Amino acid sequence: MPRPRRAVLPALALVALLLNGGATHAADDPVGSWPLRPEPTVVTRFDPPTNPYGAGHRGVDLLGRPGQTVHAALPGTVAFAGRIAGRGVVVVGHGATRTTYEPVAASVSVGDAVAGGAPIGTVEPTGSHCAPRTCLHWGWREGEQYLDPLRLVGDGPVRLVPLDGLGGRATARPRPARPARPAAVSPSTAGAVEPRARSGRAGSGRAGSGRAGSGHAGSGHAGLRAI
Repeated sequence: MPRPRRAVLPALALVALLLNGGATHAADDPVGSWPLRPEPTVVTRFDPPTNPYGAGHRGVDLLGRPGQTVHAALPGTVAFAGRIAGRGVVVVGHGATRTTYEPVAASVSVGDAVAGGAPIGTVEPTGSHCAPRTCLHWGWREGEQYLDPLRLVGDGPVRLVPLDGLGGRATARPRPARPARPAAVSPSTAGAVEPRARSGRAGSGRAGSGRAGSGHAGSGHAGLRAI
């Protein structure tokens, strides 16, 4: 027995509300700038732990080079400039939040006011999270909560979870489906009846090749909501 359509509408409305709420929250994020220039390659993205002591990646790793200038992502005041576990670390406070940069040879001192984009040091050749390559680890925190610093430059991923709250997290940004290209119709065949498909061809096209279930609508995204 087909499920009544009205039972689906509240779920769709809830998904739309959540998506709109997420967009509003992202719009409230401060507008920052990349700490490395030109815009760097993101080697490792943000993957927050499920608990304070759990595994995860509490920031992003940006591909750089030894001696490259590091810039403050937002205006603020230097809260720390020194070494932790043998690595140079700079922390800049921005009111309720703070950004962190490592490994960095600091060119600023605690208490210095820095403008957004101002130099705060250079990338150190050792202590990188992605050795043997040289990377800058860039973090963003509000209190004890880790945030995705890519949100400051408008590049944070959409996080999705199943509507029932179960299952793993999806951190990849869903890409919009590419619209199907209409088949060209020549004037000589515009009024002709399409010949009967050959054996085996009916299930080999886009509609019958299984791809209808492999796109966004059938790949599990239909049962997801943004948080």
